[in-house]
Amino acid sequence: MTDADYMARALFHASRGRGRTSPNPVVGAVVVSPDGIVVGEGFHARAGEAHAEVHALTKAGEKARGATLYCSLEPCSHTGRTGPCVDRIVDAGIVRVVAPVEDPDPRVRGRGFAFLRARGIAVEVGVEHAAAALLNQPFFTLMREGRPFVTLKAAISADGAMAEAPGVRTALSSDAANRHAHRIRAEVDAIGVGVGTVLADDPQLTARGAYRERPLLRVIYDRQLRTPPDARVLSTLDAGPVMIVTTAEGATRAGAQALEARGADLLITDGTLRPSLQALGARGVSSFLLEGGPAIHEAAWAEGVVDYVRLYIAPRQIGPGGLKFLNGREFSPRDLIDSRTVPLGPDVLVEGYVHGPR
Repeated sequence: MTDADYMARALFHASRGRGRTSPNPVVGAVVVSPDGIVVGEGFHARAGEAHAEVHALTKAGEKARGATLYCSLEPCSHTGRTGPCVDRIVDAGIVRVVAPVEDPDPRVRGRGFAFLRARGIAVEVGVEHAAAALLNQPFFTLMREGRPFVTLKAAISADGAMAEAPGVRTALSSDAANRHAHRIRAEVDAIGVGVGTVLADDPQLTARGAYRERPLLRVIYDRQLRTPPDARVLSTLDAGPVMIVTTAEGATRAGAQALEARGADLLITDGTLRPSLQALGARGVSSFLLEGGPAIHEAAWAEGVVDYVRLYIAPRQIGPGGLKFLNGREFSPRDLIDSRTVPLGPDVLVEGYVHGPR
């Protein structure tokens, strides 16, 4: 087997932590003896618990001496809620470390590699770089830009409409598409919608039919604070907090106290998206699913904060009177980068990056 093969195994283990490690990255590790035998492997399961390298080295025990460690991200060199992994690597007797990418966390950012090299351990960087970068885009975005990785999600008709008319609740997605959408909800840190969606659909904004281990933050963009105090989402605080992003003007309205009494947190901004995304980043939110509707989608697109697009396209024509995706702004799924198309029952999922993985 090659370095790429062992790294693929480490990446597989890393993916087992998806939806559970935020604000930490997902990381997998594999320890391979000099004769090519896997003697230990593991992954980071939850923030605050042992890192992947520790799990793999513990399983390897004395067999780690003289072995190679394949890790899907640069080993940490700082003390957070757990100790530095680089110390454990040195103490275990590892002689070679292979990693695909540097950790962008400013507390690490090359220091882990430098620490290992200074102690005589061979370090190779770059194996399966693209795959590793894809796996941790939310973490990379949070570290580099101070905001979450934003996925714009919408269910649309074959002719590009999200609803029959403004304010009209329109069911488009099949059961298969809905199940997929809820599995995605189970993995992200936060979901966002505009107040128009709350008024039209009165959604719960929970992950139903899919296991979710951590609380889910729900964010409502509502400049004029029109969210009703009896909105269903405010009855689901056991699933996670609800934040309403409003303006100074909106916060002075009579309904503000009633919403806070129902448990909503008010975040006052200038009405644009970037300040709220920075605030979410400061709370450790690394992945943000922006579900609609057209107005908030268009605003996010215009501000250039959309990283990924996920469209569930139903085989139905709504016609020229329909409420168009992005409010009719020019858009083609063909312009997405690294896009893919997946059938989901009668529907089709089209998804891809706006500017490519970073």
